[in-house]
Formats: sequence, C-alpha cells, structure tokens
Amino acid sequence: MDQNQAERVHASKAPEPVGLYPHARRVGNLLFLSGVGPREKGTKQIPGVTLDPEGNLLSYDIEAQCHSVFKNVRTILEEAGSAWENLVDVTVFLTNMKADFPTYNRLYAEYFQDCQPCRTTVEVNALPTPIAIELKCIATI
Repeated sequence: MDQNQAERVHASKAPEPVGLYPHARRVGNLLFLSGVGPREKGTKQIPGVTLDPEGNLLSYDIEAQCHSVFKNVRTILEEAGSAWENLVDVTVFLTNMKADFPTYNRLYAEYFQDCQPCRTTVEVNALPTPIAIELKCIATI
C-alpha cells in the first residue's frame, strides 16, 4: 500500500456501522477509527438501553454502555492490526455530561490506566442511535 493511501478496515467481529463508512482507515502507521458506539454485533441491541414500542428511549445504563463501547474499540483495533496500548488520542461524546461523567470517568481510568492516550470529552445533544456514549479514536500500528 502506498504510504499516502488510506486503506479501509472493516472489522468482521465489530458491530456493523450505521451508515456508509468503514470501521477505520489506515494511513501509514496511523489508524483512524470512525465513531464507535456500544451496540452489539449482528443486532441493534444496545447494552443497558430500554426503549418503548415506538423506539423512544426510556432508560439507559451508562456503565453497561461504557464497557461495551470499550470492548468494541478493542475489537476494531485488534482486527486492524493495532492494540489497545497503541491508542494515542480519544475523543469521547457523551449525551449527558452532568449525569454520566462520573461513572464514565471512573471506568475510563480503569481501562486506560496503562496506555493513557490524549483525551477530549464533549457533551452532544444527541447521537445517531439511542446511545449515550461514542468514541472517536486514533492509534498507531
């Protein structure tokens, strides 16, 4: 592959993207992940989320979503030839900073204790599916 070309990565073990985009793009020794949420592969199920019959959010468990999104990121990294320890930058999107930041921050500290990538956490009004957290990551290969 030409050093300047961006190779698309489709991770067979990760949840399917919700739009027309790859799980990641590899450019040289960098891997750029698309936004990763907590959905489970092969289903629209989101750990810890309860929806009403019309699909409106009734409740969610941010801890369950954090564990799931971190697992999904790890899966994509490993299938792309990288590793959790190779993360260099993480942008985190939360839909409710005030309520969810303490739990997310505690779990983040457990998962990222050793690799400690740069981090930015922002609150957004909504995400494309009824999720409360999404990660955008850059790693080395």
